[in-house]
Amino acid sequence: MAQVDLGGRVAVVTGAGGGLGRSHALLLASRGAKVVVNDLGGSRDGSGAGSAMADAVVEEIRAAGGEAVANYDSVATAEGGQGVVQSALDAFGRIDVVVNNAGILRDVSFQKLEPDALDLVLKVHLYGTFNVTHAAWPHLREQGYGRIVSTASGSGLYGNFGQSNYAAAKMGVVGLTRTLAIEGAKYGITANAIAPIAASRMTEDVMPPQLLERVTPEHVSPVVVWLASESCTDTGRIFSVGGGYVARVAIVEAQGTAFDHVPTPEEVGDRWDAIGEVGLSGGTTEIGHGVFEQTGRIVQALGITFE
Repeated sequence: MAQVDLGGRVAVVTGAGGGLGRSHALLLASRGAKVVVNDLGGSRDGSGAGSAMADAVVEEIRAAGGEAVANYDSVATAEGGQGVVQSALDAFGRIDVVVNNAGILRDVSFQKLEPDALDLVLKVHLYGTFNVTHAAWPHLREQGYGRIVSTASGSGLYGNFGQSNYAAAKMGVVGLTRTLAIEGAKYGITANAIAPIAASRMTEDVMPPQLLERVTPEHVSPVVVWLASESCTDTGRIFSVGGGYVARVAIVEAQGTAFDHVPTPEEVGDRWDAIGEVGLSGGTTEIGHGVFEQTGRIVQALGITFE
């Protein structure tokens, strides 16, 4: 395999002031990409703002010999998305790679979820992915090349208690990603999503220390950089990533059954087993009980034990 070289490419990474985004930005830059480090500088719940986080990552990249500029726009607005992309155009004259990573948490059980907490999480995760990608899209189409890597979550794919707002936003990112893959195909644009498990301020208080030690952001970023490279032409795919474990996640459909008439509810019930039976082979596993089942597969694959 030839070395992945992103020389001449310009990437924007949202939420790149820490955690996964910082790791993505550093690795992209180390492979030659010029990077826009976007971060609003707020807290985990989306409150507050500041420039220090993005500036610090830019300095890290420059100290290592790379090229980077900071951007402090909120991706939750269309104007913010335009601002992120404009930073790339102003500093480097083009844009090639969009890594949608920015995120916040407003965890609460569905019973206690208020519309404002749903709205803000949707705006940062789903609208944020839309806003930045939509601003970049005309430039990617015109040049006939682009790589979009968006951040989904096991919570969206599989569900998680207390995260109905977050899960809804993240599954929305999956649907958006798969449609971008279809619409971008003839323009040389790929779009893929990752569902990462990694130690960050988003997860530091929900994972045991033994797991946090093994699932560093640096384990996820190589997958992002591969998806962002010219060498990778896969598109419309989802990957579970964490601690060195990488697995494609597929949407499957059972063989099902067909009625030659409008069935009664009882006839539907009579064939319910055939309707729901999904053939699993070749190591394929159906995850049906939430994001912790996804994490469990990673734990098993890495051989992590808990005392």
